[in-house]
Amino acid sequence: MKPAGTSATLLAYFSRAGENYWYGRRRDLAVGNTKAAADTIADLAGVEVFRIEEDEPYPHDFDTTLARNQREQARDARPLITGSLPDPDRFDTVLLGCPVWNNRAPMIMHTFLDGFDMAGKTMYPFATYGIGVGQVFDDYADLYVGRAVIGEGLALRGEEVAEAEPDIEHWLTGIGLLQS
Repeated sequence: MKPAGTSATLLAYFSRAGENYWYGRRRDLAVGNTKAAADTIADLAGVEVFRIEEDEPYPHDFDTTLARNQREQARDARPLITGSLPDPDRFDTVLLGCPVWNNRAPMIMHTFLDGFDMAGKTMYPFATYGIGVGQVFDDYADLYVGRAVIGEGLALRGEEVAEAEPDIEHWLTGIGLLQS
């Protein structure tokens, strides 16, 4: 497989290492599940990558992180992102990745989307999850009705990301970013 002309594609993702959900228990991860998936996508598709990093890091403890995210969701908060966002005018397509927290995308994803104009672009979301993909893809579709095209998403169980390259390759081929 080789990239299919992906020069106008941005892969933007948020990931968190540390204690994570792992088959009903908790496990420390040196690399977050979404970063592992994003690394595979970048290796296969050869796209430009932007890692969304929070100005105030989320706690190492998984339950404390989810509690913070619940408070952020209740306030419709926009956690600050470190650094400058990429120029949206340079991209036609955005691969947008995140973990699923409390059935939704972490609020930092809203910070990114508030600052990155998606009008006229095609977004292909991907998410890593412990229990299910929740409302992440539906929320993006509702948010961008009439402003952006939301293409086929990819949901990956966090515990299985290390073995997900065939699924990722299939998804990238299906959305036209890889050719045989």
